[in-house]
Amino acid sequence: MPRADLDKEPHDVAKMFDAVAPRYDRTNDVISLGQDRAWRKATLAALDAHPGETVLDLAAGTGTSTEPLADKGVRAIPCDLSLGMLAVGKERRPDLPFVAGDALHLPFADESFDAVTMSFGLRNVTDVRRALEELLRVTKPGGRLVVCEFSRPTFKPFRMVYTNYLMKALPPVARAVSKEPDAYVYLAESIREWPDQHQLGLQIKAVGWTHVAYRNLTGGVVALHRGTKPA
Repeated sequence: MPRADLDKEPHDVAKMFDAVAPRYDRTNDVISLGQDRAWRKATLAALDAHPGETVLDLAAGTGTSTEPLADKGVRAIPCDLSLGMLAVGKERRPDLPFVAGDALHLPFADESFDAVTMSFGLRNVTDVRRALEELLRVTKPGGRLVVCEFSRPTFKPFRMVYTNYLMKALPPVARAVSKEPDAYVYLAESIREWPDQHQLGLQIKAVGWTHVAYRNLTGGVVALHRGTKPA
């Protein structure tokens, strides 16, 4: 089984996601206890994209997060590093313009998008600052950023239970529903090593995004970070 390490080399990350692509969406639904649907809905609401706007959905995977944007008339571009994930998405939704791309070297011109979003992908890049800079570069002045990412539960007793689930319960659950459970061991480790809500907000602000704010979902298991590109 190809499994990425926490150094997050792009080739290893892509290979790992290629392997889990066929059952990725179903497995996520199981291991998140169905919460991934609510997180996607909250991300779409925060993005507040309107028909006629052009939106980049980075780390889009199979396009599950892109579909509702396209269905409401938004010109939504799903982009991902994993060709396997894109292939699964293209088979399901051939109308979506799937693009293969690296978050550190986006294949788009400056100021191409009215809004950019990235769900559960920023954690997997080798250089978070560079990825945030690239997102800033391709966003139009006044455009919006929404990042949905795993974070840190704010209630300490719950945080302890959650951490135990990640490190002890998640791998057996993954083995029951996925043919590639080692990928979910990486998932647990990468979440544990990820900065908390406040620290990520500081990183977003440091590259030039303004009006940076975040909102906790599911008690801080996930956080939605928002920002605006200066006009």
